[in-house]
Amino acid sequence: MSTLPTTFEQRLATLASTNICATLKDIKHGVERETLRVNQSGGLAAGSHPQALGSALTHDLITTDFSESLLEFITPPESHTATTIEQLIDIHKFTYDNIGDEYLWPMSMPCFIDAQTNIPIARYGKSNIAKMKEVYRSGLHNRYGSMMQVISGVHFNFSLPESFWQLWCDKMQMPADKIGISSQYFSLVRQFKRLAWVIPYLFGASPALCGSFISHRKVPHPFEKIGRGTLFLPHATSLRMSDLGYTSTAQSNLRICYNDLSTYVSTLREAINLPAEQYAHISAGENGKWQQLNKNVLQIENELYSPIRPKQVANSMEKPTDALEDRGVSYLEIRSLDVNPFSPVGLDAHQIDFLDVFLLYCLALPSVDFSDAANKENQANFVDVVLKGRQADLQLSNAGQSISLAKWGETLMEDLMQVASVLDEAHASKKFSQAVTTQAHKFVDASQTFSGRWLNTLQENEIDNSILGMELAKEYKTFIQEMDYRNISKVDFEEQAKVSMLKQADIEASDTQSFNDFIKDYFGSSKTR
Repeated sequence: MSTLPTTFEQRLATLASTNICATLKDIKHGVERETLRVNQSGGLAAGSHPQALGSALTHDLITTDFSESLLEFITPPESHTATTIEQLIDIHKFTYDNIGDEYLWPMSMPCFIDAQTNIPIARYGKSNIAKMKEVYRSGLHNRYGSMMQVISGVHFNFSLPESFWQLWCDKMQMPADKIGISSQYFSLVRQFKRLAWVIPYLFGASPALCGSFISHRKVPHPFEKIGRGTLFLPHATSLRMSDLGYTSTAQSNLRICYNDLSTYVSTLREAINLPAEQYAHISAGENGKWQQLNKNVLQIENELYSPIRPKQVANSMEKPTDALEDRGVSYLEIRSLDVNPFSPVGLDAHQIDFLDVFLLYCLALPSVDFSDAANKENQANFVDVVLKGRQADLQLSNAGQSISLAKWGETLMEDLMQVASVLDEAHASKKFSQAVTTQAHKFVDASQTFSGRWLNTLQENEIDNSILGMELAKEYKTFIQEMDYRNISKVDFEEQAKVSMLKQADIEASDTQSFNDFIKDYFGSSKTR
């Protein structure tokens, strides 16, 4: 039996071996990009989801997230970065062609929104599943407020091919089944969580926000002001990922375990079934009044806020934890990316190529089981970077040892370049090493980060977030509308819209249960029972 590769160098050499390297060209990724429809003044578009775009319930590529105004664009898994970008462009083009004089907001933090703004919850039709989605969103509104829910992000989905896992698991001396493959994905996840601060540092693009966004509450941060009403933190990278954005005090004490498939599923199910006192006053079906799905810490699995999620494609009405338990992890969802305001589609090819390198690096690193101490250290690093990541000499903690962000980043980039070389070899390209080189410069000069560039633009022009956002929104709409369809044709989109409406009608026609019984069956079928 061959020696088990246990060090980074040995695992990297395993990746670089001819047979395994050849499989890396089939790594797949997909993108879920959120964006607000806004009117010509930058306020939320008031109308319902445009019918020409199809059914938000059943369309594969174009749907809504929390609000009728919050679109979500989804690309299918693809192995070629260029294909993913082309699909994003096509989806944006078809959308622009069907929203009249509206625009798509080009950044994560919304503008012209305050606590009194009418933020319409997304509607999905007359079926039970439609009502369930709407009640879930009502629960989010009642638990956290609607303002938090219209912050936009980009989710990046990543998977390694079956051919890779067959060879890799053999080298790791484990079966290439759902347990073996899932254990390797969880090893990647643990290293990602340790290094999660890298993503907001490089790609965080929300150092500033509209003052109206926090006008209804007191915040502990020493904001400075620019323009007429934009607030910013001088060294922040991603206010979207701070306590002003995606946070939940009820979730702060959850101990979701990422050590293996069974403990992850069991601890997540415990959270779903854990009563939350702060939500007990919100109706969950009493006397037919539905303001949330239940009174637990998590209504459903999707409510868990985490920068990364292990995922399995779920069948209709199948719970994510049941899908994971039955078939194991099939892909990872990276959730900590801000919308890239410098790209007309919210993400660029260099980011995708870098993320491929970064995630493969996390797999190549030897991983140990999580501890509470490590989890707290990881979270503290993440919080420091989102609030003050561009601060000179910022110190982070690596396994209990203090290290400057710049020094840690420099060391990381050296390791990442080795992984990039393997991917370059697999693709007969230099694009992966070029992507790493582009990001490496940001650890030398923080002003080159997305957040640094954005804040510099605001300060140099003494301009508000809202003004710059609208300038870009108009520029990007014109730019995309002048392009031709590249991967998905206009006819294809129109056909998908029609098919999605028919699917929604079929779902509505097939409903036979009351909503109360539907919800009882959904939660009653849980494998936690």
